Amino acid sequence: MEFAQNVTAERDALVALAVEFWRFGKIFQRLVTKLDAGERGRCESQFRWFKKKTEDVLNGVNLKIVNIEGQPFEPGMAATPLNIAEFAEGDALVVEQMLEPVIMSEEGLVKMGTVTLRKVEA
Repeated sequence: MEFAQNVTAERDALVALAVEFWRFGKIFQRLVTKLDAGERGRCESQFRWFKKKTEDVLNGVNLKIVNIEGQPFEPGMAATPLNIAEFAEGDALVVEQMLEPVIMSEEGLVKMGTVTLRKVEA
C-alpha cells in the first residue's frame, strides 16, 4: 500500500511540475519577443532544449501536455471553460486561451485544463 501511495505522490508532483513548466513557457514566449534578434534566438534555442528535455522526462513516465488553444470548444472537452456563461447555447466557440494545460497519459485524462473561450465570428 505504501508503494502505491509513493507512486501516486510522485506522479502528482510530476503533473504539478508539468503545469508550472507550461506556465513558465507561456510567460517566456511573451518576454522573449522584447529582446533584440540575436539575444532572442539564443534564448529561444535554450528554451527549445529545455522543452525537449522536459517532454522526454514526461514521456518517460507516460505523461503528455496537451494544448487545445485554437480548437473548437465542445462540451465534454478535458478543460473547464471559465467564461462559458458569457455565451448563448448554440454559439460556435473556440478555445481562445489555456490558463492551465490538459495532462494526459495512455490510460486517459490525468488533469483537466482550464481555458477561456471566444465566439467564432461568422
